[in-house]
Amino acid sequence: MRSHTAEPSLPPPGATPHARPHLSIATPASTPVSGSGSGPDSTVASASAPRAPAPERAAAAAPTTATAVTAATAGAQALHRLAAYINAHSHALLRVTVGVVFFGFGVLKLFPSASPAEQLAVDAATKMTLGMVPETVLLLSLAALETAIGIGLIVGRRLLRPALVAFFLHMGGVFSTLLLLPDAMWQPHSPAPTMEGQYVVKNVVLVAVCLVVAAHEWGRGTVRHR
Repeated sequence: MRSHTAEPSLPPPGATPHARPHLSIATPASTPVSGSGSGPDSTVASASAPRAPAPERAAAAAPTTATAVTAATAGAQALHRLAAYINAHSHALLRVTVGVVFFGFGVLKLFPSASPAEQLAVDAATKMTLGMVPETVLLLSLAALETAIGIGLIVGRRLLRPALVAFFLHMGGVFSTLLLLPDAMWQPHSPAPTMEGQYVVKNVVLVAVCLVVAAHEWGRGTVRHR
């Protein structure tokens, strides 16, 4: 039995042999580490400076936001505590401030020409006493009265009620100057007050403050006696 063996065919003489096909093995493309762009340069640059992920960037910004919120909360709490303190001591604050004003004005009248309202007060007091009391005595009496009212308002306690009574009586005399000294209190041919008149009219603020203080003081006494 004859065996058939395939022999490779040889090219004829003078023919150029065919080039063998080149077999190329595909190599897996290198995957860039991170970053945008193409080419080896971008891959190296991205690998050398990696970009932080979004959660890490948010975590880095969180301390700044938390600090701002903490500062705002602390400021609001401080203002709340201040408002609560002022509300709890509002009557004492009003009483002491008016007392300081009266004490200061009273002390000024103890020194000649130190108070800008000195002559105005003397003229009004002279008319009220019909000129029967010397001006020096009147000025010293006014100085002592205003100083005593100021001390009573500042100290409070048992001195507060007598100081409030003296205050309202004194204010009655002060506002009477608007009628006793019209030429000095009002501008001619005009209902507008002069500078001296404005000095007297502004005392309505002090009267309102002392009305609040008196209402609180007498109201507290009524509750205590029930």
